[in-house]
Amino acid sequence: MATKADAVMIDADGREVRVSSPDRVIFPASQHGPEVTKLEVVQYYVAVADGIMRALRDRPTALERWPKGVLPGMTLTARDATHGRGPQGDAFYQKRMMRGAPEWAQHVRVHFPTGRTAVELAPDHVASVAWAAQMGSITYHPSPCRVADLDRPDELRIDLDPYGDTSFVDAVRTAGLAKDLLDELGLRGFPKTSGKNGIHVYVRIEPRWTFTDVRHAAIGFGRELERRVEGVTTAWWKEERGDNIFVDFNQNCRDRTIASAYSLRPKEGAPVSTPLTWDELAALDSPMAFTLRTVPGRLATHGDAWAEIDDVHHSLEPLLDLWRADVERGLPDMPYPPEYPKMPGEPKRVQPSREARSSS
Repeated sequence: MATKADAVMIDADGREVRVSSPDRVIFPASQHGPEVTKLEVVQYYVAVADGIMRALRDRPTALERWPKGVLPGMTLTARDATHGRGPQGDAFYQKRMMRGAPEWAQHVRVHFPTGRTAVELAPDHVASVAWAAQMGSITYHPSPCRVADLDRPDELRIDLDPYGDTSFVDAVRTAGLAKDLLDELGLRGFPKTSGKNGIHVYVRIEPRWTFTDVRHAAIGFGRELERRVEGVTTAWWKEERGDNIFVDFNQNCRDRTIASAYSLRPKEGAPVSTPLTWDELAALDSPMAFTLRTVPGRLATHGDAWAEIDDVHHSLEPLLDLWRADVERGLPDMPYPPEYPKMPGEPKRVQPSREARSSS
């Protein structure tokens, strides 16, 4: 157990954050580099303050906590601390503010589809990010809305997820073709690596539409991309996806989140979900080019590839037009995530093979 003498105080843009057990190993040494300590994780987030705050500022943010470190054999539980039962594994999602939060840590009450509520961290200063890292947070999962209006998202998220035999390189190729479609629709997309094998493309939108509207826009975009590009699928059921890049439209549901730009991911080598220019992305063949040790220097030297992301907020109508055209073609809505109650207009939430067995 750490004593006060073990702690280190660091400056986080004018606010002091106490880091206990600073030498605790969070990422063990691997083929990708030497071990990474808890202090280095906190220092990383302070070093990328400009980028991480652009991603998190005033957004309710769930925390992916690995307080014991990202060690071999550890598990990430699907449960979170929202229900008040505490962690159920070595690592867990934290949707409720931890006890002992600094008084300056901005927070906000959010409502979940289940009917429950929780008070979540909503960072307005990098010190809040550093404090959460001191509490074992590795990855930050912000909402697509801000505290000013929790019911109207200001961004649409296109999650391109390799499935089956597809790879990161396939996701990169698909992202380039997704850009072509966005350009055609008059929308500017901002890409980043997921830090794992996928690619995320964000589009800032005017905060005028509901979560349902944004999800429908994502479905419309995904289906249009699927029609145009070989090797793309919007199939919700895994058994139907095949060897394709899956466009995960349900990442735009309320309470579904994606690892933020500049977040560390819990993998060997401490990879980072890193914003890129489109030219940089097209030339990339591995997400491990961007880690805790390389990204701060990149940000300091080249600046944030997403520096202009807040300059334009687009209308969602071009994407909703794609959704409406599909409705006119007779295409149904798609299933919601399993934790959701039955939603209006949603088709049967039954795995196709299971439904086939029950009807035979």
